Amino acid sequence: VKTRLDALLPSDVLLIGEQHDAKEHQQIEQQMISNLAGRNLLAAVILEMASVGTSTEELNPSATEEQTRRALNWNDKRWNWANYEPAVMTAVRAGVPVLGGNLPRGQWRESMVDRTLDTRLSGPAFKAQQQAIRIGHCNLLPENQIQPMTRIQIAKDITMADTIHQAILPGKIVVLLAGDAHVEHDLGVPLHLRADIKVKAIRLYAGNDSMAVSTLPTDTLWITPALPHKNYCAEVEKKLASRSAQVAR
Repeated sequence: VKTRLDALLPSDVLLIGEQHDAKEHQQIEQQMISNLAGRNLLAAVILEMASVGTSTEELNPSATEEQTRRALNWNDKRWNWANYEPAVMTAVRAGVPVLGGNLPRGQWRESMVDRTLDTRLSGPAFKAQQQAIRIGHCNLLPENQIQPMTRIQIAKDITMADTIHQAILPGKIVVLLAGDAHVEHDLGVPLHLRADIKVKAIRLYAGNDSMAVSTLPTDTLWITPALPHKNYCAEVEKKLASRSAQVAR
């Protein structure tokens, strides 16, 4: 990890795009955070997995896991704490703040109708983001939900970028842990960062070399072993059906 990290420096921000169900990716994230903290280079760790406004800044390095979870208002139903605990607690133990960076769920509805978000990407990029939403939901979403869902995605990226701006320290590095789509140069968080910031995006990819032709523009691709086959679309279909049933009640 140190050699790979050194190749990305100097940087103000490192964006690490993971596959959320790849535990090896979270292990790599912990190793990167440990390495940077050990060299006194880590300014902050920002998480897609926690909402903006939550923070460990008030905690001591000796804080317990439970105190840390409470500080981040951690949602274990959405994000398995056991997967992220090593990276988060490594930062806490080093006295480095861990910040929630995601759009709070309570603001999703407002974002869905916010037409100003449509202008935050160029026309082609907005269409590409819409298509990414379609594909990411296995083409199961009704077409009238595509634009609202696209706005939520853009609002999330803007929120994470704003959190990064607030955490930057001269001579140190802010690390963002997020899903791989959020670190894409053409569509994600990098679009919303100031031009004067040195940013490097790392995509972590679980798969074979022959499958690793990335459609996500990032600075580097780190390949890990492929995961067992999983029918993601069946899970998406189940979630959408459950959501529809709740609305119908």
